[in-house]
Amino acid sequence: MQKFAIVSKKDEKSHNVESKIRQKLEENNFVYDKTTPNLVISIGGDGTLLYAVHLYKDRMNDVKFLAIHTGTLGFFTDYTEEEIDEAINDIITNKEYEVFESRLLEGRINGEEIFYALNEIRIENICKTQILDIYIDKEFFETVKGNGMCLSTQAGSTAYNRSLKGAVIDSGLEVMQLCEIAGIQNAKHSSLGNPYIMKSDRKVSFVCDDSTGAYVCFDHIYIKSDDIKVITCKLSEKSVSFIRFKKYSYLDRLRNLY
Repeated sequence: MQKFAIVSKKDEKSHNVESKIRQKLEENNFVYDKTTPNLVISIGGDGTLLYAVHLYKDRMNDVKFLAIHTGTLGFFTDYTEEEIDEAINDIITNKEYEVFESRLLEGRINGEEIFYALNEIRIENICKTQILDIYIDKEFFETVKGNGMCLSTQAGSTAYNRSLKGAVIDSGLEVMQLCEIAGIQNAKHSSLGNPYIMKSDRKVSFVCDDSTGAYVCFDHIYIKSDDIKVITCKLSEKSVSFIRFKKYSYLDRLRNLY
C-alpha cells in the first residue's frame, strides 16, 4: 500500500489536514498518485467519501478507502480531526486492520447507460406527480404515484432512506430497501406505502410512460431526462473496500444521529 491519493472537502480546515497527511506520508516513502492509487484517503465528511468513491468507481478492485472527518464523526469515517496523528501513524506502520466491504447498487437507464451508487438510487419528480410501475424480478409488484421512489443499500439506510421513514439496517446485512417519496394514497389509488426490504439477489425495475421533469439520482449525482422508459437496478458485483484500523461501533454511529 505505497501509492495513495487524497480527496478532500474544499474548505481551509480540510485542506490543512490534507497537506499534513500528504507531507508525512511522502516523508515515509509513500508515493502520491491520483491516477492509480492503492489507498484513497477522504478528508471531510460522508459526502466527500461518496465523491471519492464515484471518482474511483472504475478501480474498486484495486483501491481501499480510509475516511477522516473534519466535522462530527460520520458513518464512513473512522478518525476525527483531533486524531490525525493517530491516523497517520496507523497508515505508516501498516497497523493490522480489517477490510469492510459494501456492495454498490448498479442501475441502467433504458437498458443502456450504467451508473453506480453507494447509498441509493432514486427517481424523483418535483414538477408533477410521477407514476411508476414497479417490477421485482420481472414480476409486476405495484403502481405508485407521488414524487418518486428510492432504492437504498444497507449503507444508505441511514441517509435519504431514513428521511423517508425507511428502516435503518444493521451493518453487514446485504439487502436493498424500497421506499416511496411523498406517495399519494386515496380511495381510488393505494400502494404498499411501507418500506420494503428485499434480499440481495432481487432485481428492481421502475417503468414509466411519462418522465417529463423527472431526475435519476444516484448518491450526489443526478441526471435529468424526459425520455426515461425503464430504470433497472440490482446490487452490483462491485464493492467499496474500507480499511478499519480501529474498532468500529455501528451503534455509536447510530447514536450520533439523534
